[in-house]
Amino acid sequence: MEVRADEPMARHVTWRAGGRVACACFPHDIDDLANFMGKLRHDEPLLMVGLGSNLLIRDRGFDGTAIFTHGAINTLRLEADGAIYAEAGVASPKIARFAANHNFSGAEFLAGIPGTLGGALAMNAGCHGGEIWSFVERVQMLNRKGELVERTAEDFAIAYRHVGLKSATDEIFVAAWLRFPPGEAATARAQIKSLLEKRIATQPLQLPNAGSVFRNPPGDHAARLIEAAGLKGSEEGNARVSEKHANFIVNPDGKATATAIESLIGRIQAVVMEKFGVELVREVRILGIRN
Repeated sequence: MEVRADEPMARHVTWRAGGRVACACFPHDIDDLANFMGKLRHDEPLLMVGLGSNLLIRDRGFDGTAIFTHGAINTLRLEADGAIYAEAGVASPKIARFAANHNFSGAEFLAGIPGTLGGALAMNAGCHGGEIWSFVERVQMLNRKGELVERTAEDFAIAYRHVGLKSATDEIFVAAWLRFPPGEAATARAQIKSLLEKRIATQPLQLPNAGSVFRNPPGDHAARLIEAAGLKGSEEGNARVSEKHANFIVNPDGKATATAIESLIGRIQAVVMEKFGVELVREVRILGIRN
C-alpha cells in the first residue's frame, strides 16, 4: 500500500478545491485494505474516496485517514449465475457499459452517475428513475477489524439518497453483486448514449463541479427552486451557481476555495428557505476542520 502524508485533496475531488488530509492510503486490492484496516486505530477518522465527485474537504483539512479505492479496488466480472460482481472503486458508468455489453437492461442510469460503486452504494445513488439498491443482491463489507462481511438489503435502512446499517457503524462497502434483468445490448447502449448526450446538453460538465449539490425535495426539483429564487449565476469568491444547471456549483477558473463553495451552499439554502419555506438538503459531503 502506498501511504502519503498531508495529501492535497484538491487534486482528488472534482471541484478541484479544498484542503489536505493527514494521511492518504492507496491500497493494492481488498486484501491489502483489509490488512490495513485491521491495524488502524479504532477511533481514527476514516474517509473513503472514489472519484471525489460529491466531496469537499474544508480548507483547514481533514485530520484523519483517506482511503482511495479507484484504480485499485476495481475488479468487475460476470459471475456464473448471471450476477455482476463489482468492487467499490469501479466507476458507475463502467458498470453501465459492462451490463449493456452482456445483454442486461436497467443499468443504463449508472452512466449518468459520475462516481464509483462504493459511493453509489453509500448514498443509494440514482438518476432518470433508477436507484442502485434496486439491483443489489448482496454486498461485501469490511469492518475496522479487517474482517469481510456479506450483507443483504435487509441489513440496511435504505431511503432516497441515504443508506445506513441497522446494527453496525464501523463497516465500509468494498464490493457488491448486482443483478439486472435481461435485455438487448444494442438497446441498452443506445439508451446510454442518449443519457450522456442529455447530460452534456444540460449540465456544466466542462467546468469543475461536484454534480448535484442538493437532493430534490419531495414533489419538486432543487434546480427549479434555486432558479426561481434568482440565484443562477450567483457567486461567492470564485465559486458560482451554474447558469446551465442551477443545482450545480462550478469552480470556473479553479481558484475557488472550499470556504467559498460552502458559503455559497449556505446562502442558497437560506434564500430558498426564506422565499419558499423549503429546506434544501445537501447531497454532497463536506468534511474537515471548520474555520
